[in-house]
Amino acid sequence: MNYWLAKSEPEAYSWAQLVQDGRTVWTGVRNFQARNNLRAMKTGDHVFFYHSVTDKQVVGLARVAKEFYPDATATEGDWSCVDLEPVKPLHTPVPLETIKTDAVLKTMPLVKQSRLSVTPLTRAQAERLLELGGK
Repeated sequence: MNYWLAKSEPEAYSWAQLVQDGRTVWTGVRNFQARNNLRAMKTGDHVFFYHSVTDKQVVGLARVAKEFYPDATATEGDWSCVDLEPVKPLHTPVPLETIKTDAVLKTMPLVKQSRLSVTPLTRAQAERLLELGGK
């Protein structure tokens, strides 16, 4: 199993909306590195849901429900999307400030490549997020 972090502005698409929807198509990624990360996702992989811009915190755990396929919202180019479904909210959201100072989390791509919307996590980072989030 692989672990990922996907970012979304809560005003555009929030964790609460994903829970309400029960499943979503993760579209609109227009960065080659993030697109390649989407293409590396496998069904069942865990995806941490991060509220960017305003909240700046990891708020929930989702899973890949369907592996990559062409993004129908793309009008040009070779872009992909995946389907995500919620697993559970984190009992305690993990803020960016904690991520930046935690010995295990401070090397997450979120800290060093903050503009990427989809990034990989190590198993240790995923386990630490779950620990801080109150499993």
